[in-house]
Amino acid sequence: MPKVFIKTYGCQMNARDSEQVARMFVEGGYTVTPSEFDADAILVNTCSVRDQAEQKALGKMGMMGKHREKKPHVVYGYMGCMAQSRGSELFQNIPHLDVVVGTQKYHKVFEYVDGILSKRLEMRMDDPSYSLTGESVCDIEEEKDSQNTIRDHVTQENQTTAFVSIMQGCNMRCSFCIVPDTRGKERGRPIVDIVEECKMLVAKGVKEVTLLGQIVNLYGRTEFPKVDGKSPFVQLLEAVHEIDGLERIRFTSPHPIGYRADLVEAFTYLPKLCSHIHFPMQSGSDAILKKMRRPYKHQKFVEICQNMKAARPDLAITTDIIVGFPGETEEDFQATVDTVKELEFDNAFVFRYSKRRNTPAAEMDGQLSERVKEERNQALLQVVNELAVAKNEALVGTRQQVLCTGPSKTNKERLMGRTGQNKIVIFDGDEKRMTGEVFDVLIEEATGFSLYGTPVLS
Repeated sequence: MPKVFIKTYGCQMNARDSEQVARMFVEGGYTVTPSEFDADAILVNTCSVRDQAEQKALGKMGMMGKHREKKPHVVYGYMGCMAQSRGSELFQNIPHLDVVVGTQKYHKVFEYVDGILSKRLEMRMDDPSYSLTGESVCDIEEEKDSQNTIRDHVTQENQTTAFVSIMQGCNMRCSFCIVPDTRGKERGRPIVDIVEECKMLVAKGVKEVTLLGQIVNLYGRTEFPKVDGKSPFVQLLEAVHEIDGLERIRFTSPHPIGYRADLVEAFTYLPKLCSHIHFPMQSGSDAILKKMRRPYKHQKFVEICQNMKAARPDLAITTDIIVGFPGETEEDFQATVDTVKELEFDNAFVFRYSKRRNTPAAEMDGQLSERVKEERNQALLQVVNELAVAKNEALVGTRQQVLCTGPSKTNKERLMGRTGQNKIVIFDGDEKRMTGEVFDVLIEEATGFSLYGTPVLS
């Protein structure tokens, strides 16, 4: 039985895409292996949003080429955003590369890889000295309805959470972002199909789903009508909420554009919606937001956050922020720091601006030095971390409802779970009895970004 190794870089959507590819290999008779060393096919799912992820993906693929020395038949492939962006030029940089597959052709990966591998194994039987055969494949073309192909899962024993892709693409044209070019235009899946996928996951023991979209709250806006003043996304939330056995619903990531009153109100009558949103701000400066082509002002972002907290008082808000964007002055940066302090985010992912090719921002005047970007990055991280630690320490002595997801990743002797606010909680207990269950935990200690406590079981 052949084995496939899949390495994923980047966001949750990439992880979900990789899972779909893995499912197709399993159905095709392969075993998914956690080790590259015994794999017959090695795939890297790449992200292009930030340069660091691209460099890691290129470096990893380069190093893994050595496996051909002992296993000449191994098939190597890139898939995902970087594959879509760079296409056939990747073959020039990676001599041992066989397959490059874009973001709308995940459902073709198995066919391409298995075809090449089968030919190599057949030829090797006829001629032991034979090493390579089969033409390389580069498929980055658009494909109609590709959003409907990300629907299958490889569920694990006692799996309690799952990601569900509800759409592909993005119609926004942020000046720093390559995603519209790599994932195409917005296109959503039918609500009925998404609901059926969620029901299937619940039947396998999943208690929490996270709905994924590049701009998730804009789901279906060009394809499906509003009903009773409710957007297609709110209609989807209501439909998923009706699934028996589903305990929790999350979604990521929304955009201030399209974050309307109906979505805010949904948090008042859909209790399965978790008390957490990841809401990218990017900058607190109107001048920088304009350069970023983010079509909202600082005050609008603040207003949405305030409305959300009014609808759900215990809401935790996390965000993404870019520092060192071209032309960012000290005053612009300070406006971001001030907004972070004003909104008291529970956490934030802070990124130094990095050029992405074929984006307007890469050609803008006023590019900042790496030194300035790093200084601002560290300064803002200090503010973010202080707020996050204080938020966690305030929870000591309280009871928090936790969904147990199984053993802790850092200490297999203990269990872990997440609160509705998406905070990690570590505790002792019976893995078999408690995994997948929702119960209260008395928080007794806060260390950095983790909480520690004792389950309160009835």
